[in-house]
Amino acid sequence: MVEAVQDAGVVVTGAGGGIGAALARRFAAEGARVVVNDLDAAKAKAVAEEIGAIAVPGDASTIVAEARDALGGTIDVYCANAGLPSAGSESADEKVWALAWDVNVMAHVRAAQELLPAWLERGSGRFVSTVSAAGLLTMIGAAPYSVTKHGAYAFAEWLSLTYRHRGVKVHAICPQGVRTDMLDATGSAGALVLQPTAIEPETVADALFAGIEEDRFLILPHPEVAGYYQVRAAEPDRWLTNMNHIQQKWEATR
Repeated sequence: MVEAVQDAGVVVTGAGGGIGAALARRFAAEGARVVVNDLDAAKAKAVAEEIGAIAVPGDASTIVAEARDALGGTIDVYCANAGLPSAGSESADEKVWALAWDVNVMAHVRAAQELLPAWLERGSGRFVSTVSAAGLLTMIGAAPYSVTKHGAYAFAEWLSLTYRHRGVKVHAICPQGVRTDMLDATGSAGALVLQPTAIEPETVADALFAGIEEDRFLILPHPEVAGYYQVRAAEPDRWLTNMNHIQQKWEATR
């Protein structure tokens, strides 16, 4: 058992399936008191009933106060997991860009606005951001997703560097392909880039809990992402050329 989460009040957004459901199940198994959030009320209720948790359905941007009340007044861990895959290029409709920004970035910002005053006052709190390897690297065929996931990573990084000396712990989870409905929604680009090394959602939960025990910010369920990230930083033109080769391969299959 991970002592840091035993009897903790935990909120997991987007937990009606996929990574969110796996996180909710793991937190509950570790002895936490869990709120399961999802836009789909039936899915949220089903997962909550399965693990003995509390369902608080609705928009992830608006449920912090209700979730706090459901947990008896205190949220110890907040998992900003809800996200959108948002495919398209620079030509994607502005509504697609706006919704991706709202869900993938601003929902995290709004949650932090609600959570931080109490966390800073008491000197403890844990913010878990489900980002994606796309937030460290990029993803072909998905400009809105890639750009906003970079934003989600940047916000998590900023939270960590700003508040870690005041007791706030932040974790950024950055997997590549995970066998979920969201992976299915990535279409041919996901089939080319993500499917070959896709992992189960439970593996993501395992990686997070290893990171919690080690007090580690960056959580890489696919360890090879660290190497890609290093090449991207040290040799950007080499990295972009390699990614462009993948782009061309994808275009040839369409």
